[in-house]
Order: sequence, then C-alpha cells, then structure tokens
Amino acid sequence: MNNASTSSAPTTANATEAEAPVSPFPLHSSPFGPSSASGATVRAVNDEFHGDLLEISLGPHHPSTHGVFRMNAALDGEIVTKLKPVFGYLHRNHEKLGETNSYLANVPYTDRLDYLASLTNNWAYVHAVEKLAGITPTERCEYLRVILGELGRIINHVCLVGFLLNDLGTSFTPLLYSLRERERMLDLLEELTGARMMYNFFRFGGLRTDVSADWLARLKHYLEGLFARYLDEQDALLTGNEILLARTQGTGILKPDLAINAGFTGPGLRASGVDYDIRKVDKYSIYDRFDFRVPLGEHGDTYDRFMMRMLEMRESVKIILQAMRDLPDGPVNDPKAKSRGLRPKAGEAYGRIECPKGELGFYLISDGTPNPYRYRVRPPSFINLTILEDLCLGQTLADTIIILGSIDIVLGEVDR
Repeated sequence: MNNASTSSAPTTANATEAEAPVSPFPLHSSPFGPSSASGATVRAVNDEFHGDLLEISLGPHHPSTHGVFRMNAALDGEIVTKLKPVFGYLHRNHEKLGETNSYLANVPYTDRLDYLASLTNNWAYVHAVEKLAGITPTERCEYLRVILGELGRIINHVCLVGFLLNDLGTSFTPLLYSLRERERMLDLLEELTGARMMYNFFRFGGLRTDVSADWLARLKHYLEGLFARYLDEQDALLTGNEILLARTQGTGILKPDLAINAGFTGPGLRASGVDYDIRKVDKYSIYDRFDFRVPLGEHGDTYDRFMMRMLEMRESVKIILQAMRDLPDGPVNDPKAKSRGLRPKAGEAYGRIECPKGELGFYLISDGTPNPYRYRVRPPSFINLTILEDLCLGQTLADTIIILGSIDIVLGEVDR
C-alpha cells in the first residue's frame, strides 16, 4: 500500500523540475555559471515576480554581428544581464603562416586582416620590418603613405557610419549613401593599385609604384567636392537627428579607466575623453609636419563613438590636402632598400600605427634567415571587443547590436 502510494504521487521537487523552462543550450553546460536542474540559468532571487533568465545565442550567422561572431546573452525580459563573446570561427593561422613566409610574401597576407582598411595593414607591417632592418623610406614615399593611410581611414569610417545606421533600423538607405562614397574612393584605388580591397601596395622603403599627378588631382577634386558635400549632408541629417540621439546617447558608456585598463584604443578610446592618438604620441612617419586636431568625446557613449568617426573624416581630409600641397619630387623607393631576399640581422622590433580602429602593431623577431622567427599581430578589433560585456550589461538587446557596431570590428582581424 505504501509502495503504491509512493510511486503514484510525484514529489514537489519533481513537479518543479517538470515545469522549469528548457535551456536553449541543452547539450552543453550553461556559459553563465550556476544553473537549475533543467539547465536554465536561474536568478539569485527567484520569487513570484521573477522568473528564469532567458539564454539566447546571437550568431555566428547573424547579420548584426558583423561577421562569423557569436554572443551568448542572458536576458531579463529585454535587458542584458550577462553576455559572453565567442571568437574563433574565422581563425586562419595567420601568425604561423607569417613565420613560414618571406618578409615580402607576408605583405599581401596583411591585407586579409582588416579588409576594410588594407592600406593601413600594409603600412603597419612594413613599418615594423623597416625598424627591424634599419630601412628609411624616401621623403616622397612618406607623404604618399600619409595620403593613402588617411584615405583608408576615411573609407573605414564611411563604412562604420553606414553600417551603424543600418543597425539602428534605417532600412538600408543611409548605408547606400555611404557605400556610394566608398565606391568612388575604391575606383581611384583600383586605378592606382589594381585592386579594390586587397592592395598589396606598400614595400620596404617605398611603394610598389609611384602616384601620378593626375591621380592626385582627381583625388583632391573629389575630396573637396563630392565628399565634402557628403559630409555636410550626413551632418545635417544625422548628428542632430532626434531618433539617433535617443538611441545612442547614454547607451554603452565606456568609462576612461576601464578603457585604459582594457587596452582599448582608437576612436572609441578618444570618445571616452582620453587624448591618445599614436599619430601624435609616436609622431611616426611625418605626422608631426601636419596641422590636425584629435577629436575627443565627453561621455564615452555610442553617440560619441559615432561622432568621433564623423569628425575624424574631416581631419583626414585636411591631412591629405596638406600632404598633397607639400608633396616633394624625387624617388618613391629607396634604391638601396631590399625587398626580395631580405635577411634582417638578428634582433626584434615592434612597429605600430594609428589604424582606423586603433593601435595596430606587428612584433617581429629575426634570426637572420629570410623569414621571421616570430611574427605577432596586435589587432585593435580583438582587444577592443573584450569590453563588450561591460558596455552591454543593463542595456536592451536592441541596444547591444548598436553598441557592437559602434566598437567597429572586422572578424578577419579578431580571429586571424
């Protein structure tokens, strides 16, 4: 009698387990720590007004993650309570390949890191090799590198503005305006380099080819004409737009202390009010010869990060026009600099520049052979992404998407 009664009546514990929601990660332990018996992550306080947190996985195939990138999020309604970024879906063994290639053969591989800013990738790498091998670029080369590097910065920021507005739900139209300007600049770069994205244009001590006066004149005409009008239109339509202000101001605030401690660099760091730009700090190349200012934000929110890109594009135009004005004659390549069969003396060097997303650095060790003994990349996208959870906690799921967009990542650089 007692046995029958025991087997037919479910216990209170069993009833609770049967009613508990099923975790969306049933085959794995929860990425967020303590879980209930069913696998669903449970609040520290669970009363009649609070249910279980909802775990969701955004990506790796999701248009708003800007590539093969995954975010495991725990939601309390629409509010993000935990978020863990998951990397590695685009790993390509870049650094180990760099140790098996010759120094020159690595140049086109750098194009595949941040493929929206390939020119600055080239520049950072050849800058490190030049420090390692004791090579000094020519004067004309330095000016042309500045012109191309700042043009790459503009292309990157144009894309960032367009994609960020798309994340805000503007139904693609502002993105098309940005892509229109990008296409015009890519037309010029294709004429110069033969490629639209993977340029392979920088060389140790110089460039692959010289730049014609006609090409420079057409670039100047574009920057002072159509592109200047684009910037004015974007300012008029966006910077004071009440919907953009409501969605971005006070969203994803990055405190200066956290930004510095996390190694955050680039426009996102300056949006938090930290005056740090490697063009000013290191004065690499010939940046100390140009008159330009470094825009700074006050609040460190998504709106400030957006405005940094808008303001930096205007400063980049100023730098390019000054470089064109002062461009000297002479050879673009140092005839004594050796690219093929380069064998730097044993030693090490770290070369870094201010790329559009932050500090991009290459650490190289030479043992006197034709290929690097050690090849290491310091990618800004990867390091800047590590503070994503701090920016998203307490924000809505919809705001998480625009916070990620404002950080400005490229997965080719994150995973390598």
